Amino acid sequence: MYEKILVVDDEEHIVELLKYNLEANGYAIKSTYSGREALNMAEKEKFDLIILDLMLPEIDGIEVCKRLKENSDTANVPIIMLTAKSGEIDKVLGLEIGADDYITKPFSVRELLARVRALLRRVSKKTEIKGKVIIDKRIIIDLDKHEVYKDDKLVDLTLKEFELLKVLLESKGKVFSRDMLLNMIWGYDYFGETRTVDVHIRNLRKKIEDDDKNPKYIETVRGVGYKFK
Repeated sequence: MYEKILVVDDEEHIVELLKYNLEANGYAIKSTYSGREALNMAEKEKFDLIILDLMLPEIDGIEVCKRLKENSDTANVPIIMLTAKSGEIDKVLGLEIGADDYITKPFSVRELLARVRALLRRVSKKTEIKGKVIIDKRIIIDLDKHEVYKDDKLVDLTLKEFELLKVLLESKGKVFSRDMLLNMIWGYDYFGETRTVDVHIRNLRKKIEDDDKNPKYIETVRGVGYKFK
């Protein structure tokens, strides 16, 4: 069965370029030039991944990403943000609202394909581990359902936040460098920055820590990286 990808961009030549190369690599592709139509399509069909342009008519990519991540039916669909903007503020904003990856135009098709493969590979691996992990009776991680509960309340984590927590938890006490976490979660062929890890760690702390400024679970090891206490 082909993995299905939704391509959303208001530039026709970009859509055609992506569609041609992704289909040539065995993916089933649907596309649209509109943010509003992208939301409609994502609600009606199940996609394995979405490539989403930042600058779109009617509803921009940031708002589309935000709505998709707020919808329980689409929250776990990985999203690659695609944009001509290269400023750090745009990159961080995309990651803050749940985008799983970020690539700027102009881009190489080879790089984008590598990121698509890396994201889909991480999604497919998430079903290999089963069971529940209970942390000091307050936090429960359900690996079967990919859910995290704190004080019996469901915590809304993105796919990458969940995988990051799982990796740290599986090797409790071990210090992971930012580069190690990038390779393990985003893939060895990921072309991003270690800033990506910091953003996801910060978001994760806000969701599971009582005080994200003084974390109890995820500790920063200065000059090295992070570990789960």
